[in-house]
Amino acid sequence: MLADPHHSCIILLNVTRRAATSAIDACAGRRRANLSLLSACRAFFAIPQFAIGEYEQTLVPDEISSSLEHVDIDALSIWRDRRLAERLAHLDVGSIFLGGAFLEEEVLISALQGARLGYDVRLLSDLSIARHESDRALVLDRLAHHGILATTLRQALLEWAASKDDRIVSRKIQDLLS
Repeated sequence: MLADPHHSCIILLNVTRRAATSAIDACAGRRRANLSLLSACRAFFAIPQFAIGEYEQTLVPDEISSSLEHVDIDALSIWRDRRLAERLAHLDVGSIFLGGAFLEEEVLISALQGARLGYDVRLLSDLSIARHESDRALVLDRLAHHGILATTLRQALLEWAASKDDRIVSRKIQDLLS
């Protein structure tokens, strides 16, 4: 099923976690390119985007930080935070595209809890950093077992374009991604 961009949001956990530096450096170029697509998510589809947990705006390029709304709460507490719950309800969010650090810790738990609350959670695998890369396959299997699918930001953009059924936007997204 295609996610509706009018009922989707992006949540990134611990975007600038310092302990993730070595893991980030290993895939920095690819991750930075994928993060740069956040502005397209906002420009083409007005997708709300939240940075939760460890987030230092000065460590993030302006074109990325301008797309993110920082919610200052612990990454393991996102579903207990009344402000975020009210914000998601006000935006009529049903699909959450989740990524961040660390995949086998906060991202895993937040994905499972979000699904338990009834959200259609999708893991942004290209924006998720594992503390131990050897755990990635285990986490993806566990999430899939609970109906949480892995995707990429590029795939999400194409999915939202297809859902919108607008030829001009679809063409612009295809051009952007080529």
